[in-house]
Order: sequence, then structure tokens, then C-alpha cells
Amino acid sequence: MKVQQLNDKELILEYLNGNDKAFEILLNRHREKIFTSIYLFTKDTELAEDIFQDVFIKIIDTLRKGKYNHEGKFLQWALRISYNMCVDNFRRSKRKTKVSPTETFDIFDVLECKDDNMETTIIKSQLHTKVRELVDKLPAEQREVVILRHYAEMSFKEISKLTRVSINTALGRMRYALINMRKMANETELLLS
Repeated sequence: MKVQQLNDKELILEYLNGNDKAFEILLNRHREKIFTSIYLFTKDTELAEDIFQDVFIKIIDTLRKGKYNHEGKFLQWALRISYNMCVDNFRRSKRKTKVSPTETFDIFDVLECKDDNMETTIIKSQLHTKVRELVDKLPAEQREVVILRHYAEMSFKEISKLTRVSINTALGRMRYALINMRKMANETELLLS
């Protein structure tokens, strides 16, 4: 059986049995989602890269110490670690960062999309930029739920566990986020279709 065809749990077991290639495959399988979730919280490419490395160091340490529980999904566990590290970093820095137009990383670069003609590509790029600006203007709790739901593709149950709120609270935050984004879009005459 090829190592690349193994599921996450099997890759972890292979890694613990000395197959470093298995961990490399696991890392590559989830790299974009984990990095993207970190970047959306930090809004700083270099800081996101640092936290991303710290997340995988912690994952490796936890796996080697035999403290990983196979009952949950690996990606959600890794996202939980990255979320906690982002929160820890925020608490340490006590500052709020903004996306700088000079940064080279753009979340929409990692999202898969089918090839479009140039006009459609430009329109999508402009719309993505405007939507990202709206998300950035949301209150922190609402922004967090939008990021976890739409960019990390987590269920509301997973979001509620990660953020330690009830599912209804997570749903409510998403509802208010959408209301606020629609209101801001109308105020700026941005048409979201």
C-alpha cells in the first residue's frame, strides 16, 4: 500500500513507527488550511509562518510523547492547536494587526477555483478583496466564526468546541456577521451576489 493513500490516523501510526515520509505527507495534506487559518487570525505573513512552524513542532512533540488521541480528526486537532497559539500570541502582543497591501500572501491565492477568462478573474479578485475587507471590519468574535466556517471549513459543532461557546452562540455570531457584512456592503454600494 502506498503511504500517500493512507488516512491521517494511519499516517500518524506510520510516522510513530519511524516513517518520516508519512509525517511529510500528513503535513502537506493539511498545510494550506492550517496556514490559512493562522494567517487570517494574525494578518501577518511572517508571524503566520512562525506560528505555523510552532504548531507543527507542538504536533510532533505531542505525537512522540504518545499524547495524541486518535478519536478526533487530525485537522480539527491541528486547527485547535493553531487557534490556541494565535490566541496566546495575541495575548502576548496585545496589539491588533491589519492586512497590509504590501504583503505577498493572499488567502484567495490558496482557494481552488476553476480557470476563468481574464475579465472574470479580475472581477473575482476585486470581489474577494472587498469581501476580505468586510470580514476584517467585523467584531472579533464574528470574524472568528466566519473565518473558521468559510476558510477552515469547520462545522458549527467544531467551531463551538474550538471557541468554547454553544452551537447557538456560534450560529448567532455567524448570523450577525452576515447581517453586518450585508449592511456594510450596502453602505459602500458593494453588490454581493
